[in-house]
Amino acid sequence: MVEQFVGNWTLMSSDNFDEYMKAIGVSFATRQMGNMAKPNLVISVDDSGVLSMKSETTFKTTEIKFKLNEEFEETTADGRKTMTTFTLENGKLVQLQAWEGKKTTLEREIQDGKLTAKCTMDDVVAVRTYEKGA
Repeated sequence: MVEQFVGNWTLMSSDNFDEYMKAIGVSFATRQMGNMAKPNLVISVDDSGVLSMKSETTFKTTEIKFKLNEEFEETTADGRKTMTTFTLENGKLVQLQAWEGKKTTLEREIQDGKLTAKCTMDDVVAVRTYEKGA
């Protein structure tokens, strides 16, 4: 089921992302870079079921490797150290990050051949849309 997410994805639109970054505690300077960045998202899965999610921008490249339903320690692009778990729920790849008593979710799903990422922190929601590259 995760196979639908595999590929190279390019950010096409981003709605309310600055407010989302503010809500999770990202500094002003880092938010400015985050707002300018147009990341490529590369998702792959190996034979043993380990998924890789790499975000590539001109500023920074980050990569995480994980198995579904297994909590791991993640250092996010903005420097937070989170305990992160990915699950597959109703065709959505759901990422839950927990740190310092806070929680945020990132729900990725494929709609009309595009990957949408819905980022939620409390009542702040951002939506980022990616198109699949060649």
